[in-house]
Amino acid sequence: MRMSFRSVALAAAGVVAAAGLVVAGATEAVAAPNFQVPFACNTVVTAATFSGHSPANAVDFQRSDITGMPVLASAGGTVSRVANEGDVSYGRWIEINHGGGYTTRYAHLSAQQVSVGQSVSLGQQIGKAGATGGVTGPHLHYEQRLNGTVLKAVLDGRAVPYYGHTSFTSHNKCGGNPYSPTEVCGSDYSVIDSHALTGGTVYLLYAAGTGRNCVATIKSTSVGTASAVSAHLQVEGSTQVTDSGSFAYYAGPVSRAAGSTCVKWGGSVGSSAYTSPYEHCG
Repeated sequence: MRMSFRSVALAAAGVVAAAGLVVAGATEAVAAPNFQVPFACNTVVTAATFSGHSPANAVDFQRSDITGMPVLASAGGTVSRVANEGDVSYGRWIEINHGGGYTTRYAHLSAQQVSVGQSVSLGQQIGKAGATGGVTGPHLHYEQRLNGTVLKAVLDGRAVPYYGHTSFTSHNKCGGNPYSPTEVCGSDYSVIDSHALTGGTVYLLYAAGTGRNCVATIKSTSVGTASAVSAHLQVEGSTQVTDSGSFAYYAGPVSRAAGSTCVKWGGSVGSSAYTSPYEHCG
């Protein structure tokens, strides 16, 4: 079934990624968009989460020179709110409806550059960061919501840690692959490690509910054109499992139950390859 899906993906990845549809039997559900950091490609920001934040799962993006920085849509959608609360709460803020019940909010803006009903694409500038509303300093307040409930944020397939201050590098509108590692492995997986290759990145993911690891290699060059790519996973004491071939977007998913057993993982894009030592043992 995986190979059949990927054959379809090679022909119509753009349509599937844009729609975000996951089909199981006769039922159709909408998967979460592959939300990106809401700043320009390669911008490094600190994602701050803390107990007592309102709402609890909101993220404050911080950076010393953040005032006036362009704020980008973290996924495509339709602008559903453009409001100004004055010197309290969100201050100037924007909400984008991404379909399927998913929305994102961007608050404390110094400028709003879109209007309600406007369609926006991933990476489109919607405003500028600032310090409006009830704040003590400039930052971007950011939320991911599902049917009005604020979710723990996931950015480019990487779960934001709660609670702490974590550095994130934006891959928003850098061009390239429409697939994220969680889209390849499944929404119950979270990225726990990664290694950059020339032409892509290999990811190790873990599903806490099942104790399974998954490896996926996501291409960043020759995207949409079939070329050599692989992903492999070995649970200590077992044989290595590999997915390799000429693929347009990714290799994997390669998944095995590991529990508290160490795993060796890796992958390749062309001649660039990586294999980890045995690690992630508990």
